Amino acid sequence: MLFLVRHAKAGQRFDQDPNDDQRPLSPAGWTQANALAAALVDAGATGPVLSSPFLRCAQTLQPLADRLGLLVQTDGRLAEAKPFLPAIELMTQLPDGAVLCSHGDLIPDVIDALARRGCAIDTEPNWKKGSVWLLRRDGKRAFFSASAWPPPKN
Repeated sequence: MLFLVRHAKAGQRFDQDPNDDQRPLSPAGWTQANALAAALVDAGATGPVLSSPFLRCAQTLQPLADRLGLLVQTDGRLAEAKPFLPAIELMTQLPDGAVLCSHGDLIPDVIDALARRGCAIDTEPNWKKGSVWLLRRDGKRAFFSASAWPPPKN
């Protein structure tokens, strides 16, 4: 099983800001990130811990990485406005227990693509900040089931 996390709450987006990739988590986002770390460990997250290069994604996974004694690794395939296929290819290469953090545009595209390939979507979709998708694979690393957790309550 893999875990695909939408980044936690971040500060206000300004469409014209060229440094949006450096927008940090808000205080509520840090609360979500800490709650996510506990829930992910309880659900079997073991790492690796991979994030979009955007600061808010790396910060979302930092409490989890700290708990696991790992570093957050960044991967451009998880960045905002990227196509879904490279992200899916990355996901197929990772071991069970891996955790990835991405954005509200890429995650729905990934889930839709997995559904088109026969992956059963077992819950209502949840795209909110701090939500988690649990992705189950068969022995050939093909995704057969996906379910969403709502974001932690603040």
